[in-house]
Amino acid sequence: MKEQTLPIIDTDVHHSPDKKEVLAHMPKALAARGLALPGGNGFGNPHGVNRRDATPPGGGEACSDPAYTLEHHFVPNQIRYGILHPAGLLAAGVSADYRYAAALCSAYNDYMLESWLSFDPRYVGAILVAPNWPEAAAREIRRLGGRPEFREIIMTSASESPLGREQYWPIYEAACEMGLPVAVHPGAEGNGISNRPYAGMPSSYFEWHTSLSQNYMGQIASLAIEGVFNQFPELKFVAIEGGIAWLPHLLWRLDKNWKALRELTPWLTEPPSELIRRHVRLTTQPIEEPEKPEHLLQIFDMIHAEETLMFSSDYPHWDGDDPRFVLPRKLDEAARKRIFYDNAAELYGLPPQESTVSEEAANSATPTN
Repeated sequence: MKEQTLPIIDTDVHHSPDKKEVLAHMPKALAARGLALPGGNGFGNPHGVNRRDATPPGGGEACSDPAYTLEHHFVPNQIRYGILHPAGLLAAGVSADYRYAAALCSAYNDYMLESWLSFDPRYVGAILVAPNWPEAAAREIRRLGGRPEFREIIMTSASESPLGREQYWPIYEAACEMGLPVAVHPGAEGNGISNRPYAGMPSSYFEWHTSLSQNYMGQIASLAIEGVFNQFPELKFVAIEGGIAWLPHLLWRLDKNWKALRELTPWLTEPPSELIRRHVRLTTQPIEEPEKPEHLLQIFDMIHAEETLMFSSDYPHWDGDDPRFVLPRKLDEAARKRIFYDNAAELYGLPPQESTVSEEAANSATPTN
């Protein structure tokens, strides 16, 4: 079996936070309600979402034990850093109770500082915010954005309105002020106050899971057309777990229509594809698997993958990617290094490959704190 030798930054690791501990950080009146989030469209994966082997030996949810996660995922896959995203909490961003949602996000962020982020430096935090109250999200970003434990802002890709609208601009302003990228992750589409996705509500998990990329196309088109990247030239936007093969079509269509309709968006003084190339980053999982592998290499070339693409495993989910097999075999070594490590290191301000954690720490699951 092929051995994974290149160092990796995994940009999407789904840890399972201790829900009771998160609620303990909330005001008592709100915590008494428990975990009250919208969700459930009447369907799900019939086999479950998580890998069974990701369950810690002592029991509990998959990826709920930081020591076992290092042993089971980080060490064997040469992962030097992993960006942590919370399982089960992103739906706060589509809750009609925006005050509860903001309090839950703050509680989660405080919990992370006391738990996973103090356990081992290989764990990298993302500030959870709820876009349903942008002003509160901006305050949370400014409250914690200076902490080195946090290198990203994470929120749901589902939204009441397209994310380019000015109502969300306080989030982007705070992100640029603190020098952090804004990332979105799917899962809450069609729930709570979210837009109804795609052509309408899907009837099965199969349809829902397949069609998620359509929402990403709409969100990135909105960000470009509404002028977010012009207003915030330092903003970086990360589209997590949305695939990649749809992006060339979107870029071509945007550029063609911009040439004919640019009077509608006078603030766009260059092709939208150039803006998106500079500002948007994608993650590998779930990467498309065409019948002819060379077609994926062509997609890589079309999206400038050596600049825009970052490895993500989606651990511990059922369709997660093994780094030994995720990239095309004919991809050159320089591009592999950038996708596995350098692009994320530059985005998140992490050490370059040559000066990452020591070999002892990289090959041991022993916590350093």
